[in-house]
Amino acid sequence: MKTIALIALSLIIGTLSAFTLAWAQDDMTAVDNSDFINPQRSPSIFEHDLHNENAGIDDCAVCHHIYEDGQLVEGESSEDQRCSECHDLEGSDDQPALMQAFHANCKGCHQEQEAGPILCGECHVK
Repeated sequence: MKTIALIALSLIIGTLSAFTLAWAQDDMTAVDNSDFINPQRSPSIFEHDLHNENAGIDDCAVCHHIYEDGQLVEGESSEDQRCSECHDLEGSDDQPALMQAFHANCKGCHQEQEAGPILCGECHVK
């Protein structure tokens, strides 16, 4: 009986965590940098909904991607997860470190689209 109760509790907590993260993105004003031990810069200013509206992004998977065996999984997104669940601070041969992942995803898109900030101080405002 205790096992069933623990499983049910785990499911409830997981569902609430996913809901809270998704809701938190709606009100997001900066990228959470709490995974970094000693951040060298302030968190990046990022108003999630305003950014997506201005950029014309409707598909969450554009930013919240999922890769399996080095291949992008089409039609699936990771918006219910923290970036640090896949990207650790050190990185590996097949997975960029967390800071590299942020910069490649955000700055890389800005450079590709020729729109948005690309200099450090444009995102990391003191």
